[in-house]
Amino acid sequence: MARVSSTTKRSLITKANSTIVVTTGVAAFLVVFCLVASKTLISQASYQNRIIGAKKDAVSQLRDNISAKDSLVSSYSAFVGTTQNVLGGNPSGTGQQDGDNAKLVLDALPSKYDFPALATSLEKMIDSQNLTIVGITGTDDEVQQHNASSGTPAPVAMPFQIQVSGSYQSIQGLVDLFNRSIRPFQMQSVELSGGQSNMTATINAQTFYQPEKTFKVSTEVIK
Repeated sequence: MARVSSTTKRSLITKANSTIVVTTGVAAFLVVFCLVASKTLISQASYQNRIIGAKKDAVSQLRDNISAKDSLVSSYSAFVGTTQNVLGGNPSGTGQQDGDNAKLVLDALPSKYDFPALATSLEKMIDSQNLTIVGITGTDDEVQQHNASSGTPAPVAMPFQIQVSGSYQSIQGLVDLFNRSIRPFQMQSVELSGGQSNMTATINAQTFYQPEKTFKVSTEVIK
């Protein structure tokens, strides 16, 4: 039997150790790679599932919105298509209580702050009662209210004061007209002076406008 020298033995042992180290290293690398790849794939699959879920929710919401839109169009058509408006006036007429319901609603609570337009409306109301205008005063706050739009708008008060002169019956008619107006008016004080046929009234009151609601399309990042 041939004898193996100690040098050869050491060489074989070293080679075997190297083979074991390389094999172990490759195995460890494959294990770590598989673990990392599995984690990445699982994370990616979870992310894709969240995206698919969000898309399904968006499609469902879109279908609901389309259904709501059709219902809204139908309701709006019925609301403005009546033969008599909510005030009992003619939808096609031009009188003070005429106009379709949509116009009346917009007139009741305008979406823009417009004090000059309010003053013009007050003048027409006063003239309709055969009263003399002594003065119409108020604060024109249009600059501050210019960018008042928001996602959740609320009514904003517009205080004013009017002073008129005429008969007591005409002043009473004006107060009744404010009470019957489609636009809300709040009487805060009424001061009267003079006689039955020649009386002066100072009325402090306020009306309102509601800023338009802004519609914003937003995006959502799926993480």
